[in-house]
Amino acid sequence: MSQLVATFFYVGYLRPAPGTWGSLAALIIAYGIVQYAGVLGLSIATFLAFAIGWVAITTQISKTEIHDPSEIVIDEVVGQWVAVLPLAIWPLDTGMSFFYWALAFLIFRLLDIKKPGLIGWADRKDTAFSVILDDVIAGLATATVVYLAILVIK
Repeated sequence: MSQLVATFFYVGYLRPAPGTWGSLAALIIAYGIVQYAGVLGLSIATFLAFAIGWVAITTQISKTEIHDPSEIVIDEVVGQWVAVLPLAIWPLDTGMSFFYWALAFLIFRLLDIKKPGLIGWADRKDTAFSVILDDVIAGLATATVVYLAILVIK
């Protein structure tokens, strides 16, 4: 069960770039959650994915003894969901909505790959918590940029 969760229903086995595939799957599912359950639904899903994901990551790491195997993408799911929270809080007209969702995806992937500042600091820690923490920080940074973009562009 931990493998199923940690790989986000085996999306983490897609190649190349499993983290990007995990983020894309997360983005699509987040959009559906927002459409049917709003910000509360996405917030609950994010919290549950974080809690269950942390346990699954801990279990998978103990099995493989690899700090952050590439197939583990539940951390990208959580980070991407954090990144799109502003889009659930402030719904936009259909014409601009796609732009902001794509912006959230691209910025999150850039930050998750480059790992600047606190994101890199968290990534360098050698714990199961740090595997998910760097993506949460990247998600928060992305959410901030998306929110500022909404204020400036809207």
